This record gives sequence, structure tokens and C-alpha cells, in this order.
Amino acid sequence: MTDRALAAFEGDLSAWWDSHRETHFAFVARSDDATVVGAAWVALVHRTPSPGTGPRLSADIQSVFVMPEYRDAGLGSALIEAARRHAVDSGATRITVHSSEQAVPVYTRLGFRGSAKLMQYMAEG
Repeated sequence: MTDRALAAFEGDLSAWWDSHRETHFAFVARSDDATVVGAAWVALVHRTPSPGTGPRLSADIQSVFVMPEYRDAGLGSALIEAARRHAVDSGATRITVHSSEQAVPVYTRLGFRGSAKLMQYMAEG
């Protein structure tokens, strides 16, 4: 990534987060010198009540990433656990994640399971 592309991303992310602070929460992992080396996000979504249920809160863990040179030290698992804990403490009764194939074993080890009821539609484009 070029310096220009990184600067544009930083600006875009900063503007996005400013408008989503009520629903999205960031967790970071830092190196010994306080450099951010990993991050995870959790989005909290208030679900529509349905007959027989009151208001419900769901969460979605998003964009978990650890810099390659810091992987395999448990940082990714710690980030996922921090996001999961925040979601549960906030009242979420369901937490989803759209994982890469590479990370599925990590989520499985941390108690996440597949669901035959969770479906998705992929729009073209």
C-alpha cells in the first residue's frame, strides 16, 4: 500500500468511525512500544422485536486483523475475546462473524458454531 493510499484509508476510516461510534466499537493490540499491531471491531445491532420477544441485541465481529509479524502469539484470539465480551456485556444474545477460511479454526476454538439458519444473499457488483 502506498503512503497516499494509506493516508486516504486513514481519513476514510476516521470519518466512518466518527459517524458510527454509537454502534461500532474497536479493540486494538499494541506492541511493547505501543504501536497498534492488530484490531477488531464489534457492531451492535438492535433487532426488531417479534411476537413473543422483546427488544433484542445482536452483534457482529468485524475486520479482525493482526500484522503478520505478530501472528501466532494469541493476539487475534485476545481481540476476538475482547469483542465477544463487550458484546455479551452489552446484552447481545447472538454474535456473528463472517470469517476467512483461515480463521475458522480460531473462532471454532473460541466457541463459535455454524448455523443452518443464517443465510446470506450476495448482490452482484
